[in-house]
Parts: sequence; structure tokens; C-alpha cells
Amino acid sequence: MYSYQYLTAADVLLVKGLLKIFGEAFGEMRTYQNDVPGDGYLTSLLAQRHFIALAAMTGDEVVGGLAAYVLDKLERDRREIYIYDLAVAEEHRRRGIATTLIRRLIDIAKDRRADVIFVQADSEDTPAIRLYEAFGAKKEAYQFDIVVTR
Repeated sequence: MYSYQYLTAADVLLVKGLLKIFGEAFGEMRTYQNDVPGDGYLTSLLAQRHFIALAAMTGDEVVGGLAAYVLDKLERDRREIYIYDLAVAEEHRRRGIATTLIRRLIDIAKDRRADVIFVQADSEDTPAIRLYEAFGAKKEAYQFDIVVTR
């Protein structure tokens, strides 16, 4: 049985567990584990209203979750939510965890008066595409990464 938790500023250890899940699921351990932000940064981020983190748990272990951002729109008094990361540990997949996480995010979106939740998926990630198609319409788009050098 799984439990689901909205992560707050008090949940830094859980968000670190979530970062590990993301790194494993995306095959990007260096990105998600080599330079984990400090507790102060994570506490501050988790306290922000524009950031949403949800964790799927079995006991005290994080087995999945998502990170999303609330975007206040300019053209109207409304919001959109962008799912930046969503992953489930391999041994816990196909058990409805990702679906439940999205449903929980939909409830949060309603509370925050968001009109839409959007997410990107790589064209070769068939399981992710099937999951997201169950919730909404697929739009073809291009993503451009504009690198900012410091």
C-alpha cells in the first residue's frame, strides 16, 4: 500500500529521496545526485507557493513523486502548472502511482485556480506518453534550450 505526501519545508530528507528516484529513473544520477542543493535551499524552495513536490511512499521510503511549478499568467488572472519531473522507482511501476500523483496534482490545481497542467515527454518515452494521454490532449511542439553562460 502506498501513501502520498505533499512535501513542505519540513520534508528536506524526503525531497532528497525524491531526487535519487529522479536520477535513477531518468538515468541521470550525476544531474540529480552530484550537486544536491543544501538543506537551506531545499527548505526555502519547498516553502514557495510556486513549487509543488509530491512523494509516493511505502513506509518511510520514497518510491516516486513529482516536482511541478505554478506559473502566474500575464494575460489573465489565472495559473498553469508545469510538471517538470515525474518518476516512479522501477520496481514500483505499473501500480497506479503516477496516475495517483497526477490526480493529486489536479486537486492542488483546482485549489490554486489553475486552468491547465502541462508536461513534456520525450517522443521515445511511450509509457509516459500513454500516461499523459489518459489525462489530456497531446500537442506537438518543439523545445529549445537556450543555454545561459555565466
